[in-house]
Amino acid sequence: MKPICFSIFFILVLLAGTLNAQQTKKNPYNLNIISSAAAYSGLVAKDSLKRLVDLQKVVKGLVLDIRYATSNNFTHKKVYTSACAFGRLKVARALEAVELELSKQGLGLKVYDAYRPYAATLLFWDIIHDTAYVASPVTGSRHNRGCAVDVTLVELKTGKELEMPTPFDDFSARAGAAYQQIPEDAKQNRQLLITTMLKYGFTVYPSEWWHFDFKGWKDFELMDLSFEELDSIKN
Repeated sequence: MKPICFSIFFILVLLAGTLNAQQTKKNPYNLNIISSAAAYSGLVAKDSLKRLVDLQKVVKGLVLDIRYATSNNFTHKKVYTSACAFGRLKVARALEAVELELSKQGLGLKVYDAYRPYAATLLFWDIIHDTAYVASPVTGSRHNRGCAVDVTLVELKTGKELEMPTPFDDFSARAGAAYQQIPEDAKQNRQLLITTMLKYGFTVYPSEWWHFDFKGWKDFELMDLSFEELDSIKN
Protein backbone atom coordinates (compact mmCIF):
# COMPACT_ATOMS: atom_id res chain seq x y z
CA MET A 1 0.00 0.00 0.00
CA LYS A 2 2.87 2.42 0.72
CA PRO A 3 4.16 2.48 -2.88
CA ILE A 4 0.61 3.14 -4.13
CA CYS A 5 0.11 5.97 -1.62
CA PHE A 6 3.44 7.46 -2.59
CA SER A 7 2.52 7.31 -6.29
CA ILE A 8 -0.81 9.05 -5.68
CA PHE A 9 0.92 11.70 -3.60
CA PHE A 10 3.53 12.25 -6.31
CA ILE A 11 0.83 12.63 -8.98
CA LEU A 12 -1.05 15.18 -6.85
CA VAL A 13 2.15 17.19 -6.38
CA LEU A 14 2.71 17.20 -10.13
CA LEU A 15 -0.86 18.31 -10.79
CA ALA A 16 -0.58 21.11 -8.24
CA GLY A 17 2.67 22.24 -9.85
CA THR A 18 1.05 22.28 -13.27
CA LEU A 19 -1.89 24.36 -12.05
CA ASN A 20 0.44 26.82 -10.35
CA ALA A 21 2.50 27.12 -13.51
CA GLN A 22 -0.64 27.85 -15.53
CA GLN A 23 -1.67 30.56 -13.09
CA THR A 24 1.79 32.20 -13.05
CA LYS A 25 1.99 35.17 -15.38
CA LYS A 26 4.65 34.90 -18.04
CA ASN A 27 7.73 37.10 -17.67
CA PRO A 28 10.34 35.43 -19.90
CA TYR A 29 12.80 38.34 -19.69
CA ASN A 30 12.69 38.67 -15.88
CA LEU A 31 11.50 42.26 -16.00
CA ASN A 32 10.33 44.20 -12.98
CA ILE A 33 6.60 43.79 -13.61
CA ILE A 34 3.76 44.48 -11.18
CA SER A 35 1.61 41.40 -11.70
CA SER A 36 -0.34 40.94 -8.48
CA ALA A 37 -3.02 42.95 -6.72
CA ALA A 38 -0.92 43.04 -3.56
CA ALA A 39 2.13 44.44 -5.33
CA TYR A 40 0.02 47.06 -7.11
CA SER A 41 -1.77 48.13 -3.91
CA GLY A 42 1.60 48.50 -2.19
CA LEU A 43 2.83 50.67 -5.04
CA VAL A 44 -0.21 52.96 -4.87
CA ALA A 45 0.05 53.20 -1.07
CA LYS A 46 3.49 54.75 -1.53
CA ASP A 47 2.52 57.02 -4.41
CA SER A 48 -1.14 57.73 -5.20
CA LEU A 49 -0.22 59.17 -8.62
CA LYS A 50 0.62 55.63 -9.71
CA ARG A 51 -3.03 54.65 -9.59
CA LEU A 52 -4.49 53.27 -12.78
CA VAL A 53 -7.88 54.94 -13.16
CA ASP A 54 -10.80 54.36 -15.49
CA LEU A 55 -10.29 57.16 -18.02
CA GLN A 56 -13.98 57.52 -18.82
CA LYS A 57 -14.71 58.23 -15.16
CA VAL A 58 -12.19 61.08 -15.10
CA VAL A 59 -12.47 62.53 -18.60
CA LYS A 60 -15.98 63.78 -19.30
CA GLY A 61 -17.12 63.05 -22.84
CA LEU A 62 -14.33 60.64 -23.67
CA VAL A 63 -15.37 58.11 -26.34
CA LEU A 64 -14.07 54.53 -26.31
CA ASP A 65 -13.52 52.19 -29.23
CA ILE A 66 -11.29 49.58 -27.61
CA ARG A 67 -10.30 47.57 -30.65
CA TYR A 68 -8.50 44.80 -28.77
CA ALA A 69 -11.76 43.95 -27.01
CA THR A 70 -13.07 43.05 -30.47
CA SER A 71 -11.77 41.10 -33.45
CA ASN A 72 -11.45 44.36 -35.42
CA ASN A 73 -7.70 44.66 -34.94
CA PHE A 74 -4.51 43.36 -36.51
CA THR A 75 -4.61 40.10 -34.49
CA HIS A 76 -8.14 39.37 -35.80
CA LYS A 77 -9.18 38.13 -32.36
CA LYS A 78 -10.35 39.46 -29.01
CA VAL A 79 -7.33 40.17 -26.83
CA TYR A 80 -9.17 41.84 -23.92
CA THR A 81 -12.21 40.39 -22.19
CA SER A 82 -13.73 43.83 -21.60
CA ALA A 83 -13.66 47.20 -23.34
CA CYS A 84 -11.94 49.40 -20.78
CA ALA A 85 -9.42 52.22 -20.88
CA PHE A 86 -7.18 52.70 -17.86
CA GLY A 87 -4.31 55.13 -17.39
CA ARG A 88 -2.20 56.55 -14.60
CA LEU A 89 -3.83 59.39 -12.69
CA LYS A 90 -1.47 61.97 -14.24
CA VAL A 91 -2.33 60.71 -17.71
CA ALA A 92 -6.05 60.95 -16.98
CA ARG A 93 -5.73 64.54 -15.76
CA ALA A 94 -3.74 65.50 -18.87
CA LEU A 95 -6.36 63.91 -21.14
CA GLU A 96 -9.03 65.82 -19.25
CA ALA A 97 -7.27 69.07 -20.17
CA VAL A 98 -6.95 67.95 -23.82
CA GLU A 99 -10.65 67.08 -23.97
CA LEU A 100 -11.63 70.42 -22.48
CA GLU A 101 -9.62 72.35 -25.06
CA LEU A 102 -10.93 70.29 -27.96
CA SER A 103 -14.53 70.69 -26.78
CA LYS A 104 -14.30 74.43 -27.46
CA GLN A 105 -13.98 73.46 -31.13
CA GLY A 106 -16.79 70.93 -30.98
CA LEU A 107 -14.31 68.08 -30.94
CA GLY A 108 -13.25 65.32 -28.57
CA LEU A 109 -11.03 62.29 -28.21
CA LYS A 110 -11.79 58.69 -29.08
CA VAL A 111 -9.56 56.11 -27.39
CA TYR A 112 -8.58 52.93 -29.21
CA ASP A 113 -6.30 51.65 -26.46
CA ALA A 114 -4.68 52.83 -23.24
CA TYR A 115 -3.16 50.70 -20.47
CA ARG A 116 -2.26 47.31 -21.91
CA PRO A 117 -1.29 44.29 -19.76
CA TYR A 118 2.18 42.89 -20.48
CA ALA A 119 0.58 39.60 -21.56
CA ALA A 120 -0.82 41.41 -24.61
CA THR A 121 2.63 42.72 -25.50
CA LEU A 122 3.91 39.14 -25.55
CA LEU A 123 1.04 38.16 -27.84
CA PHE A 124 1.59 41.07 -30.22
CA TRP A 125 5.31 40.29 -30.50
CA ASP A 126 4.53 36.70 -31.43
CA ILE A 127 2.54 38.06 -34.38
CA ILE A 128 4.72 40.98 -35.54
CA HIS A 129 8.44 41.17 -34.83
CA ASP A 130 8.79 44.85 -35.72
CA THR A 131 9.47 47.49 -33.07
CA ALA A 132 8.23 50.22 -35.43
CA TYR A 133 4.69 48.98 -34.72
CA VAL A 134 4.71 46.77 -31.61
CA ALA A 135 6.81 46.99 -28.46
CA SER A 136 9.52 44.46 -27.79
CA PRO A 137 8.70 42.29 -24.76
CA VAL A 138 12.37 42.59 -23.80
CA THR A 139 11.68 46.15 -22.64
CA GLY A 140 7.89 46.20 -22.42
CA SER A 141 5.55 48.85 -23.80
CA ARG A 142 4.71 52.30 -22.52
CA HIS A 143 1.15 51.04 -22.74
CA ASN A 144 2.19 48.44 -20.11
CA ARG A 145 3.17 51.35 -17.86
CA GLY A 146 -0.23 53.01 -18.19
CA CYS A 147 1.47 55.98 -19.86
CA ALA A 148 0.44 55.63 -23.50
CA VAL A 149 -2.82 56.14 -25.33
CA ASP A 150 -3.97 55.46 -28.88
CA VAL A 151 -6.43 58.18 -29.87
CA THR A 152 -8.12 60.07 -32.68
CA LEU A 153 -10.45 63.05 -33.02
CA VAL A 154 -14.24 62.95 -33.24
CA GLU A 155 -17.04 65.46 -33.67
CA LEU A 156 -18.86 65.83 -30.36
CA LYS A 157 -22.33 66.19 -31.89
CA THR A 158 -22.17 63.24 -34.26
CA GLY A 159 -19.40 61.05 -32.84
CA LYS A 160 -17.96 60.89 -36.36
CA GLU A 161 -14.20 60.45 -36.62
CA LEU A 162 -12.28 63.18 -38.39
CA GLU A 163 -10.33 62.17 -41.47
CA MET A 164 -6.85 60.93 -40.62
CA PRO A 165 -4.00 59.58 -42.78
CA THR A 166 -4.88 55.93 -42.10
CA PRO A 167 -7.14 53.77 -39.95
CA PHE A 168 -5.88 52.67 -36.53
CA ASP A 169 -3.18 49.97 -36.57
CA ASP A 170 -2.16 50.59 -40.15
CA PHE A 171 1.38 49.22 -40.40
CA SER A 172 2.59 51.27 -43.33
CA ALA A 173 4.71 54.36 -43.95
CA ARG A 174 1.49 56.32 -44.49
CA ALA A 175 0.74 56.02 -40.74
CA GLY A 176 3.87 57.97 -39.87
CA ALA A 177 3.34 61.16 -37.86
CA ALA A 178 5.23 63.22 -40.44
CA TYR A 179 4.16 61.46 -43.64
CA GLN A 180 3.21 64.10 -46.20
CA GLN A 181 1.56 62.36 -49.18
CA ILE A 182 -1.95 62.54 -47.71
CA PRO A 183 -5.03 64.75 -48.25
CA GLU A 184 -4.82 68.22 -46.77
CA ASP A 185 -7.78 67.61 -44.41
CA ALA A 186 -6.09 64.54 -42.96
CA LYS A 187 -2.86 66.45 -42.55
CA GLN A 188 -4.57 69.33 -40.72
CA ASN A 189 -6.55 67.00 -38.44
CA ARG A 190 -3.44 65.01 -37.59
CA GLN A 191 -1.57 68.21 -36.78
CA LEU A 192 -4.40 69.47 -34.56
CA LEU A 193 -4.33 66.20 -32.61
CA ILE A 194 -0.54 66.21 -32.26
CA THR A 195 -0.33 69.89 -31.30
CA THR A 196 -3.04 69.63 -28.65
CA MET A 197 -1.65 66.45 -27.13
CA LEU A 198 1.88 67.94 -27.10
CA LYS A 199 0.60 70.97 -25.20
CA TYR A 200 -0.45 68.76 -22.28
CA GLY A 201 2.61 66.56 -21.96
CA PHE A 202 2.26 63.92 -24.66
CA THR A 203 4.60 63.10 -27.55
CA VAL A 204 3.54 61.32 -30.72
CA TYR A 205 5.20 58.06 -31.75
CA PRO A 206 6.98 58.64 -35.12
CA SER A 207 5.52 55.65 -36.99
CA GLU A 208 1.96 55.88 -35.58
CA TRP A 209 0.00 59.13 -35.73
CA TRP A 210 -2.48 57.78 -33.12
CA HIS A 211 0.03 56.71 -30.45
CA PHE A 212 0.99 59.19 -27.72
CA ASP A 213 3.38 58.69 -24.78
CA PHE A 214 3.08 60.75 -21.62
CA LYS A 215 6.09 62.56 -20.20
CA GLY A 216 7.84 60.84 -17.32
CA TRP A 217 6.73 57.36 -18.42
CA LYS A 218 10.04 55.90 -17.21
CA ASP A 219 8.96 56.62 -13.63
CA PHE A 220 6.09 54.14 -13.88
CA GLU A 221 6.39 50.38 -13.55
CA LEU A 222 5.43 47.79 -16.15
CA MET A 223 2.12 46.17 -15.28
CA ASP A 224 0.45 42.85 -16.01
CA LEU A 225 -2.92 43.12 -14.30
CA SER A 226 -6.11 42.47 -16.26
CA PHE A 227 -8.89 45.05 -16.39
CA GLU A 228 -10.97 42.81 -14.17
CA GLU A 229 -8.20 42.66 -11.58
CA LEU A 230 -7.89 46.44 -11.60
CA ASP A 231 -11.65 46.81 -11.21
CA SER A 232 -11.60 44.56 -8.16
CA ILE A 233 -8.92 46.57 -6.37
CA LYS A 234 -10.09 49.41 -4.14
CA ASN A 235 -7.44 52.11 -4.00
